[in-house]
Amino acid sequence: MKKVFVDGSSGTTGLQIHERLSRYRDIEIIAIDYDKRRDPAERARCLNEADLVFLCLPDDAAKEAVGLINNPDTKIIDASSAHRVEPGWTYGLPELSKKQREAIAKSKRVANPGCHATAFILSVYPLVAREVMPPEYPLTCQSLTGYSGGGKSLIEKYESNNKDNDYIKAPRPYALTLNHKHLPEMALYSGLSKAPVFVPVIGNNYKGLAVMVPIHTGLLSKQVDAKAIYELLSDYYKDEKFVKVMPYKDDTVLFEGAVDITACNDTNKAEIFVFGNAAKESALIITRIDNLGKGASGAAIQNMNLMLGYDEDYNL
Repeated sequence: MKKVFVDGSSGTTGLQIHERLSRYRDIEIIAIDYDKRRDPAERARCLNEADLVFLCLPDDAAKEAVGLINNPDTKIIDASSAHRVEPGWTYGLPELSKKQREAIAKSKRVANPGCHATAFILSVYPLVAREVMPPEYPLTCQSLTGYSGGGKSLIEKYESNNKDNDYIKAPRPYALTLNHKHLPEMALYSGLSKAPVFVPVIGNNYKGLAVMVPIHTGLLSKQVDAKAIYELLSDYYKDEKFVKVMPYKDDTVLFEGAVDITACNDTNKAEIFVFGNAAKESALIITRIDNLGKGASGAAIQNMNLMLGYDEDYNL
């Protein structure tokens, strides 16, 4: 019987992880008294008693929690952005490579990827790894995302009964300082030497996310068109359980000619589309996920399965 503790279990990600853990019959969830959830001594007891800990906390609180752990056998999955580019931590995206998957399985410190970063890296890393896209390529990208990624306070604002609710009137570009907190991991784990110019846009849908990466094919290291990019991505992910490259130029996988960003909701799937215009030397990669699934709790459970010796897709 494995013991698991979720530190920060009242937040969106923590609640979903708890729900997913309830499907396991051989895992004991360590409970902490609600009134003692901020008590360092009680938290330390729970953290050190666990075989595996999920940290569903703000960055500073996640760092504090790690400092409370002195049991060398306690494994950690941090869902915050505190440790994603920190030495000594393994980035929790198994689909990067066989080597990455093996590293996660052996690691005691795994940083769960950000939702935007997950979709972006899955889109770009194979192109850089196979030397089709140069590391210095000047990438831009946008992400359309549901409001649940903003946590409880933003969810309350979007779901307010106020008839003049400004939040639901139109999609809203945000992070306009162009310094979104996912950028360091987006650059590092895609293989780029510079972070992309990244603009996320939040819409009036609870969850569902799609990252769009436009590419000038004439600037690539090899002369390839969109069809060749599709074939490269299809080959790269051909053995993956959760990543699927969608059929090329097949309108049956679209929603009236468009990509439905909510189609992966309630799954741990990532689905990748490639579009192109050879005459204009242009291509577009769109990767969709559930920002609360493959972008958060689903990815965390996938990493836990690897770290605790379960089948990777168990209960997913």
